[in-house]
Amino acid sequence: MERRPTIYDVAREAGVAPSTVSRAYARPGRVNSDTAKAIFEVAERLGYRSTALGGATGAERVATGSIALVIADVTNPFYAEIINGAYSAAHQAGYNLILSHTGESPTLERNAIEHEFAHVDGVVIASSRMSDSSLRMMAKQKAIVLLNRTIPEVNCVVSDNPRGVRRAAEHLGMLGHDTVTYVAGPETSWVDGIRWRSLREAALELELKLKRIGPNQPNVQAGLRAARQVVESHATAVLAYNDQLAIGVIKGIQALGLRVPQDISVVGFDNIILDEIVSPALTTVAAPLRAMGANGVTNCIAVAGGARTKGQPLLLPVKLIERESTAHRSAAGGGQRSR
Repeated sequence: MERRPTIYDVAREAGVAPSTVSRAYARPGRVNSDTAKAIFEVAERLGYRSTALGGATGAERVATGSIALVIADVTNPFYAEIINGAYSAAHQAGYNLILSHTGESPTLERNAIEHEFAHVDGVVIASSRMSDSSLRMMAKQKAIVLLNRTIPEVNCVVSDNPRGVRRAAEHLGMLGHDTVTYVAGPETSWVDGIRWRSLREAALELELKLKRIGPNQPNVQAGLRAARQVVESHATAVLAYNDQLAIGVIKGIQALGLRVPQDISVVGFDNIILDEIVSPALTTVAAPLRAMGANGVTNCIAVAGGARTKGQPLLLPVKLIERESTAHRSAAGGGQRSR
């Protein structure tokens, strides 16, 4: 079956932005008459039929020139580089970026997305807390790209979590730690499930024992609260779900009279800007967050323009950055003061 021409086809042929084509049909008074005439001629030649005056569905939706970026928590430094990358990609493509945050709530996430549906060409969702079935349903109605989450039917961009977890576990094992305590993230986090499963697989191969503390909210305060459990479990090495939790664990351990890394080594995940400010500086798995945001927006624009969703997610590389929060295991053991 031959694909019907879309507003994006008209825009490419006429050499204008999709939003200009949309305005030519919906608000003709806002488009230069010569430009509008050229758009209508191209549309007629291609056989494009506008539905700007009602009932726009499927490939013929009216372009808005905007993409929504929905994130779980605007106060989380993890999202700063994702936002920067998304804004840069949107600007280069001539699109506006509309930012929403959902406070880690799947209900607020759904409400935010549904509110933006009529005003954007597509939605990029970072660290979605919604169910797979809800995301699939939305992807049938609008161009959707997921960051830090994979669903086969949806375009997805993720970092290489299994490789990152493996590198962290290997690093701790080489330092003489035979047990790793995982300070988990939110129960609804897809990434948390992947990291825990990857850690279990790595531990089997590396002959490490595991402990788990959580679930926890992905912030410093939760890490501070988890620190007491870390100390009471006699942990010598911690891998935290993210850097904010890791920083909270470090501060909590220090408040309880122990030292990092002399008594307990701590590794985080994501490489946020605070990692080099905290003392000791945090060893972490670095993810290419800016590239993630940029690829998310670029892919979303492509899907909105008619590109088919790929079966496999775009996998971005990670690397372990060794700083001062990890060291060889103390002879005193975990949860005890080094002498």
